[in-house]
Amino acid sequence: MRELHPAARGLVLCTVLAACACTAPVFLEPAAAAAATGGTASARPSAVLLALLFLGCELARVCPLPGGRRAPEGTGPFFPVLLAAAFLLPPAAAALVAVPGALAGPAGRPPAAVRRAWHAAQQAVAAWAAGWTFALLGGPAALPGGPGQAAPGVADFPYALLPAAAAATVFSLVLTALDGAVLAAAERRPARTAWRGLLGRSLAPHCVHGLAGLMTAVLWRSPYGLPAALLVLLPMYVSAWVFGRYHHERAAHQATIRALVRAVDLKDRYTRGHGERVGQASVMIARELGMAGDRLETVRIAGILHDIGKLGVPTRLLRKAGPLTPQERRVIELHPEYGHEMVRGIGFLGEARSAILHHHERVDGSGYPYGLTGDQIPVLARVVAVADAFDAMTSTRSYSRARPVPAALAELERCAGTQFDPAMVRALVDAVGRHGWHPVAVGAAAEADLPPGAPGAGGPGAGPAAGPGPRPAPVTASGGAGAAPATAAGPAPLSGLPGMPAQGREAGRTAAAEGGDGP
Repeated sequence: MRELHPAARGLVLCTVLAACACTAPVFLEPAAAAAATGGTASARPSAVLLALLFLGCELARVCPLPGGRRAPEGTGPFFPVLLAAAFLLPPAAAALVAVPGALAGPAGRPPAAVRRAWHAAQQAVAAWAAGWTFALLGGPAALPGGPGQAAPGVADFPYALLPAAAAATVFSLVLTALDGAVLAAAERRPARTAWRGLLGRSLAPHCVHGLAGLMTAVLWRSPYGLPAALLVLLPMYVSAWVFGRYHHERAAHQATIRALVRAVDLKDRYTRGHGERVGQASVMIARELGMAGDRLETVRIAGILHDIGKLGVPTRLLRKAGPLTPQERRVIELHPEYGHEMVRGIGFLGEARSAILHHHERVDGSGYPYGLTGDQIPVLARVVAVADAFDAMTSTRSYSRARPVPAALAELERCAGTQFDPAMVRALVDAVGRHGWHPVAVGAAAEADLPPGAPGAGGPGAGPAAGPGPRPAPVTASGGAGAAPATAAGPAPLSGLPGMPAQGREAGRTAAAEGGDGP
């Protein structure tokens, strides 16, 4: 335990001693413990069976299954068994049911022995508290075979739900209280930070586990006995397994996205954090358009990964201090296609792949890579295009200062209908007007993971000292750098975005900056 903070060691020791006190009556006064069940002699066999059942569920999380597969990492302890024990057994015996399984379960990070002891003590105390809550509210009398029942063998519904819900709530409260306390002690967090959100995330699942535990207890006491009780636990366990696998895959997806974003940030130091901010602005636009659920998450991922194709662009071009030649611009303009090719095999990205490919298209058809027009451009690509340009204008780069948010929104409105979809621009204007623009702060977190002297260290927009000098760009009347004048074909493309690839497709047409962040 030397790796733990002294306060955490003290908390673990006190919790273990409390668990020992909770389970002591089983060993010191077995007759009294059995009498607490209402005079039945079946408490000990039931406790052994439930302990073995919980132990089997925990071993399934650590032992290889047939075929070498293991339970997904997101699969937690199977608490319906512990809550069924709290409903069926005296509190001391219910506390003891948790110990073998918790000691055999996965420990996570070292020190493994201390973590297993902590989990066993924590779950034993929670099961003991739940058992006493259930008993004090008359729960045992509501189960089949309870004392004073008018119809023996029949549960007293709906009254049985009240003590069961209270017991599940107390079970959740004890677990989250101890979780928050050990976080505060071991990681020296403020108490409010350590407990924040724990109960909100845990209460509903624990109440569902309590309902499954109550059904198990009712069937256990019914004439059908243990086989019928297992019919409740088996589908519940399969559901928990599937849910754990879903969380495991989701965590893997998020890790994949973070790795890709970090790779882009390391290669292009000028735009660190740009992807996260574009994802944030894209979500604001999508919400205004009525998108929700999985599609909203897809929009966020599309915004985060829209520039992933820069990994295929030579670093010397991304960091070039001077203006780009026409040939270099053509190379830069390949980055949407590079990005699409990179993520084509990542199935969970779905519709985000088309946004990565088409986020530099323009509604007037002068964009790239395919010159799509209007509704030919995928909806998510039109969303990301506006978010991309908005962040480029409102972020400070080493070669340009950030524009005020109102000026950036005005520029987007000026270019709506030629460069951007007016509906997307209007949605962003409405969203910013309603909620304001509070960009995510990713610089400090990202910098903490970078080795000293790594490319990009120093935070977003680190300034000329972090790399090559600023790119020269003339200041225009609209206040931005590198803007092109208006032509007869319509307003000038988005100004204020220096160093962007030229978009001239027709002879005699002015080359202009494309919306979005520059190389």
